[in-house]
Amino acid sequence: MAEIFTDKKVKEIKKIYLWEPWFFLFFGLFHLHRIWALFDRESYASFWMGIMENKGIAYFGIMGILAALCVLGIVTFIKNRKSNYWWRWIYIFGGSYVLFDLFAIATGMKFWSRLLQMMFDTNSAYWNFIWLFFIFLGGCVFVLGVRLLRSIKMEEN
Repeated sequence: MAEIFTDKKVKEIKKIYLWEPWFFLFFGLFHLHRIWALFDRESYASFWMGIMENKGIAYFGIMGILAALCVLGIVTFIKNRKSNYWWRWIYIFGGSYVLFDLFAIATGMKFWSRLLQMMFDTNSAYWNFIWLFFIFLGGCVFVLGVRLLRSIKMEEN
């Protein structure tokens, strides 16, 4: 006998959207590319500082994709606020941070520009710590994306 769901029960059923694993896979790869910073500090710093300072098509393309994904994640969190998975909190905290970062870079906030200059200082004693942190974060997020992809595949079977 089929169970009859009330509207409230239907709304509380958890669902992983097809785009969600790809969100985490993308952000994971985006952070994992920072392995480059460990092998060639100068070219890594030069590349990203050039992207941020020139604000050309590459800048707006990358920033547009990142902003759109963050907004999509935040909207998904809010839309599913009564039946969220634990990992959707990443949309709120990570997405808010990324959106602030993009805003601060786009508007040229002085304190943020100084922070970025310090982060991309190739002579910094903290260089490896900073970029290893982002690499570790990227690895965790990438693994989460793989796990979500596997969950979707298992739900389909």
